Amino acid sequence: MTNPLADRIALVTGASRGIGYATAIALAKAGAHIVAVARTQGGLEELDDEIRKIGGSATLVPLNLTDSDGLARLGAGLHERYGKLDILVGNAGVLGPSSPIGHIELKTFNDVMAVNVSANFQLIRCMEPLLKQSDAGRAVFITSGAANKATAYVSPYAASKAALETLARAWAQETANTKLRVNLFNPGPVRTRMRATLMPGEDPATLDTAEQVAEFIVPMCAPDWTETGKFYDYKTRSLMSFRSPA
Repeated sequence: MTNPLADRIALVTGASRGIGYATAIALAKAGAHIVAVARTQGGLEELDDEIRKIGGSATLVPLNLTDSDGLARLGAGLHERYGKLDILVGNAGVLGPSSPIGHIELKTFNDVMAVNVSANFQLIRCMEPLLKQSDAGRAVFITSGAANKATAYVSPYAASKAALETLARAWAQETANTKLRVNLFNPGPVRTRMRATLMPGEDPATLDTAEQVAEFIVPMCAPDWTETGKFYDYKTRSLMSFRSPA
């Protein structure tokens, strides 16, 4: 069995459950050492147990992503220990309220933006120097169809994902002439806790699992992935380019 990601360091946010958890395990199976970031200590410990079972290794980082100083310290710690970062999977996100815009408090809106946008902005700032030290730095951010559909009643979430997409695309353009590749991944409806919260009446058995989705994220993290500034749509299994409205 080959390990295409052997000796590579992969940071995964929101790694304690859902797509982040599944992606961390999939990357570990491919040989990467996982730097797992999440708020939930128990979930991180469960992840560590699973990674150990498959012969992998992980560093657990209990951290709220809104702690910008904590992210800076994490970047410094990775620099001191490894001198580089090969893979960044920006998965952590919150759904926020399901409500008409006029019923949403400003603080609630800001809380969603803090996790889904500002935390990723800080993550980029702190991890870019490390990713550029890799011979093939790869960054993948998890987005949502809500960003381009402007889905009603989840406006903070939709707006935050639209902002995240633009942030990632701008970063991809800025780093186009480097070895760093930056892309977005849209999983669509997946059997996760977030989806169950949004659609409580939906039969989860009709949805693909996070483990199925994660298998398509791993290739985007590999050294032989060359695309940047693109959007992978899991539902259609297609890699898309962004374009201006007609």
